[in-house]
Amino acid sequence: MTTFSLTNSLSNEWLAEVTAIARQTAWGAAEILRSYYRGEPDYEALQIQEKTEGPVTAADLAVNQYILNNFQAAFGTKDFAYLTEETYKSSSPAILPQPWVWIIDPLDGTRDFIDKTGEYAIHIALVHEQCPVVAVVAQPEAGTIYFAWLGGGTFRETKDGVLTPMQVSDRASIEELALVASRTHRDERFNQLLSHIPFKSKNYVGSVGCKIITIIEQQTDVYISLSGKSAPKDWDMAAPELILTEAGGSFTAADGTALQYNTGDINQWGCLIASNGKVHAPLCEQIATTLAKIDG
Repeated sequence: MTTFSLTNSLSNEWLAEVTAIARQTAWGAAEILRSYYRGEPDYEALQIQEKTEGPVTAADLAVNQYILNNFQAAFGTKDFAYLTEETYKSSSPAILPQPWVWIIDPLDGTRDFIDKTGEYAIHIALVHEQCPVVAVVAQPEAGTIYFAWLGGGTFRETKDGVLTPMQVSDRASIEELALVASRTHRDERFNQLLSHIPFKSKNYVGSVGCKIITIIEQQTDVYISLSGKSAPKDWDMAAPELILTEAGGSFTAADGTALQYNTGDINQWGCLIASNGKVHAPLCEQIATTLAKIDG
């Protein structure tokens, strides 16, 4: 039986209450990851498993279970479903039927976690009718979390409880924009695309969550995801999308359509573009036109 009240769901007060539980859980999950990262007693063995979609460690699994335990205790399983990177293969049916779906990546940037770049994150999003309504992205090494709920704005929270409202940059021409891209997931097609777009600068960061945070912190302005043989998954995009859009940015497919989640396909195929939103439509048009020429 669900222990969390669904009365006034989607009201500002209800979303704030849900977000508070997600924030508290994210802080606890961040401490677990930091313990593994430092090889502290009882957390030394990462037990790295190389899988088709990338590495999985004991840290991924431990944080996944911690978040699920906390959320299932708070929200139950009748009205709330749980889609996580570590458990989705056992999820059935393909489209989870509950009205509320938590989409969770317990460790986004596992390779960066293993390589000690510090650029890893935790993604937590609550989706309703295929759209995110609550999101938390935690950056354990920075000691910060970013959270948002639909219509409530985006905030940075530090360990000492200081809250700062976040807003994207006001840079309003493509030539002024700074790009943030993956350190490793760039094929020749992607590199060709970048060579044709006149970004002011290009920056390379690990986790998707960490990339989007650079846009929210006004360090960069644009992130492009271009799927090849594989594509990012729901849990890569759901939480970063909402913390960006509630900070004033935009996150769509290159044709301008909105991202959707819990559709029966966990893959987010195609060209996805996140930006500060100031020239999002012309940027999407230029990228789509350039890709059409590259693909011939």
